[in-house]
Amino acid sequence: MKKRTARMVSLALTLALCATGCGKKSDEGKETSTTTDPTATESASTNTPAATESADASKTEGEQKYPEFLTIDVFANESNYEGIETGWFAKVVKDKFNMELNIISPNVSGGGDTLFTTRSAAGDLGDIVIIGCENDRLKDTVTAGLLYDMTDLVAGSETISQYTAAIDKVKGLVTDGRVYAIPKEVSSQSPAEPSETTDLGFGAFVRWDYYQELGCPELNTLEDLLPMMKQMQDAHPTSDSGNAAYAFSLFKDWDGNMMNLAQQPARFYGYNETGFVLHKVDGSDYDSIIDNDSIYVRGLKFFFNANQLGILDPESTTQNWDTLWNKYVDGAVMFSPWSWQGPSAYNTTANTEAGKGIKYVPIKDTQIISTGGSPAGVQVVIGIGSKAEDPQRMFDFIEWLYSPEGIMNNCSADSGAAGPEGLTWELVDGKCQLTEFGKEAFANPVTTAVPDEWGGGTWRDGVSALNYKAVKDSDINPETGVSYSYKMWDSYKDENTNPVDQSWSEKYGADTMIELVLKDNNYLVEAGTSFIPEGESSDITALRNQCKAKIVDYSWRMCFAKDEAEFDSLLKEMQDTVKSLGYDDVLAYDMQCAQGKDAARAEARDSAK
Repeated sequence: MKKRTARMVSLALTLALCATGCGKKSDEGKETSTTTDPTATESASTNTPAATESADASKTEGEQKYPEFLTIDVFANESNYEGIETGWFAKVVKDKFNMELNIISPNVSGGGDTLFTTRSAAGDLGDIVIIGCENDRLKDTVTAGLLYDMTDLVAGSETISQYTAAIDKVKGLVTDGRVYAIPKEVSSQSPAEPSETTDLGFGAFVRWDYYQELGCPELNTLEDLLPMMKQMQDAHPTSDSGNAAYAFSLFKDWDGNMMNLAQQPARFYGYNETGFVLHKVDGSDYDSIIDNDSIYVRGLKFFFNANQLGILDPESTTQNWDTLWNKYVDGAVMFSPWSWQGPSAYNTTANTEAGKGIKYVPIKDTQIISTGGSPAGVQVVIGIGSKAEDPQRMFDFIEWLYSPEGIMNNCSADSGAAGPEGLTWELVDGKCQLTEFGKEAFANPVTTAVPDEWGGGTWRDGVSALNYKAVKDSDINPETGVSYSYKMWDSYKDENTNPVDQSWSEKYGADTMIELVLKDNNYLVEAGTSFIPEGESSDITALRNQCKAKIVDYSWRMCFAKDEAEFDSLLKEMQDTVKSLGYDDVLAYDMQCAQGKDAARAEARDSAK
């Protein structure tokens, strides 16, 4: 989709009005009378080199390189925002490329494949396309003529040429061997070692101040959380603003093959998803998710028991990600399965200085998934839509996302990337450190106001909505010699102290979650690999769609069942229903894919030795 700037419309009107002897528009868009003063006319028509240089100097880099302003559609498969990007990241994009981003998000538009299917059928996914490669999606998208051939553009890019190995892997997924997409989260780090910065992505993150009030009880299993969280909620039934507070709160946005939140506890025990299979990332165990003793059913039973105790938010079935995020900000939720959710929302400067915060609490029998580096990236890619009006500009934008400047700027709400140089960070004596604004923005993203010259709004409202990391934040920026993530800078580590972190470190004898899980051996590395199984047949896809809809529906009903008898009855009904719909055929395919994925992980681990 394209829009012209007010400046261009103004110019068009000026020419038209002058031709008819009528009024004209000034730069501000105000109507003025036409002058007949020859001196004025001569002055206005004079176009000296100095005047031209002055006019060019007033333009941004983007306006000089790309005179026509564009609003581009970005089909962003993993974004949690829909609409026009605003704030500081929008201004960076406008200044560099004279365009704005209109984010199209399946997550916000009901989830699933409906939006992708609808736009594909119309022949136009968007100007920029971010999709997964699984199930032959990339190949099918190319075959349908929905992606632009970037082969020649990539060949001429010094920036993108650094990622040739990753691009070659993706090239192998299409039939003609041309370049249509570039994978995300490319990393130079070992595939067999943790690649996170300070915290693993998954774990039991709870209100640390409430946990201390309870005497920091030891937790041996996942289920030990329940009585402890019940005590927390009983002692603190309201949020900071006085609203009802709950130990646990869920949302449906990311449901797919199963209820997403119910499978998160599986990540605490080293399991990841491949279709209807949850399997340990070391290849030691494989679960059909609907089996009575599966790790998934254990997750469902966990939330069922939480609801029986009255500590599961009853609004979980109707709220979305944004609603839940705001509850975390308000202190209305006491548990988070992700380091980038609860802690990011609640651990503001004001809260942590007051001793309030959300921190990781270890559970003895866990083996939390840690992600290894992947030189070939992961299964999500970015490309140019075949209907894009300005493919070169689209490629320039993608190329920038993979440059050090782009990696730093394209930070999301939970990212560790340091943001724009000069705003959030600077070089002092050759070393990276956060500015005073940067310290405030990362500590209090929801309330920190961005200066107008940088786009205005709040820091969090202005972060990149793409939810696409071109390169891992923990990788080294070649221009600075340190990580893209400010959390790994010595200057940040030296200065970032508060009562919550200090008491946590004193309790566990570690400075970070990664340090603690390594010490306690409570982790399992998912070796980095870009393995993508062969696409499933249309028959399997049809069966899967029928089954997963039932699994998700029954799962939510089980979590909110009135008693254990109803839970068990619903489980049996779900099992019988999906088996009658062809579940076993899909499971056989998924099991084969899971085993292939684990074989690739084993190969990656061996290659790293």
